[in-house]
Amino acid sequence: MPKVLISDAMDDIAEKILLSNNIKVDVMTNFTPDELNQNINSYDGLIVRSATQVNKELIENAKNLKVVGRAGAGVDNIDIKAAKQKNIIVMNTPGGNTNATAEHTLALLLSLSRKISKADITTHKGEWAKKSLKGNEIKGKTIGIIGFGNVGKRFAQMCNALGLKVLIYSKTFDAIKNEFPDYMSCDLNKILKEADIISFHCKPNPDGSSIISAKEINIMKKNVLIINTARGNLVSEIDLKDAIKNKTIGGVALDVYEEEPAKNNILFGLDNVLLTPHIAASTVEAQIIVAEMIANQFVDFFLKNKVSNSVI
Repeated sequence: MPKVLISDAMDDIAEKILLSNNIKVDVMTNFTPDELNQNINSYDGLIVRSATQVNKELIENAKNLKVVGRAGAGVDNIDIKAAKQKNIIVMNTPGGNTNATAEHTLALLLSLSRKISKADITTHKGEWAKKSLKGNEIKGKTIGIIGFGNVGKRFAQMCNALGLKVLIYSKTFDAIKNEFPDYMSCDLNKILKEADIISFHCKPNPDGSSIISAKEINIMKKNVLIINTARGNLVSEIDLKDAIKNKTIGGVALDVYEEEPAKNNILFGLDNVLLTPHIAASTVEAQIIVAEMIANQFVDFFLKNKVSNSVI
């Protein structure tokens, strides 16, 4: 009988599905890295979210591990190369948190445009800072969406419904652009020059370098809003800091960072910078969906020898 470890907090539907299919499960979300390394040999499968680091050392210690599952889309915390070398399957759950992430991106956009965070803080202090809180409407503005995967598609749909002009920069969009006549396919330079808002929904460069740095920021409109709920370091944080301080951009909203957890960051305390702690996918609904998805994928793998949503 296969045995699975769930090492990150997630909805208990995952444990229930596995147990109901006679798969042994341990839920241990407080393992230290050393403890996880010491105990991983006991498991045939490992289910994680973003906290557990499935690094090369862990994979090399995992003599019996056959499959790693990510209850979510991103697999940045899993050493894919090391897993492939040991013939360990890595699965994720694409689409499970699409709507949650898109809604959070929209929430950041609206909050940044209308200065909601500053309005809340100052009102709690009794300052009634009404005159300094004039915001901007998003209807009629141009948004550049970089990346057109599940989240990019859903966010574009929301933006279009709210009356924004939608520009898409994606290597895959041209092949399907006839299905989306309301959006315009363009290159990155056009987005940099014309967009009032730029939102990232893409993967990082293969070498880990930033897609946007000072050179690209200098091409942008002076009041542009930059939003990133995809991956840390897509936009250089150092260059974002300089742009905010020099007022060469209008504002920044981030849910992801170059280093996480972000307990000390150069953007902390700056005006027109809205920060959230990697919670775009953290809704009750999304967490149920991804937990259920990954558990069912594990059932199929162990009982039917079926692989779903493999990333390698």
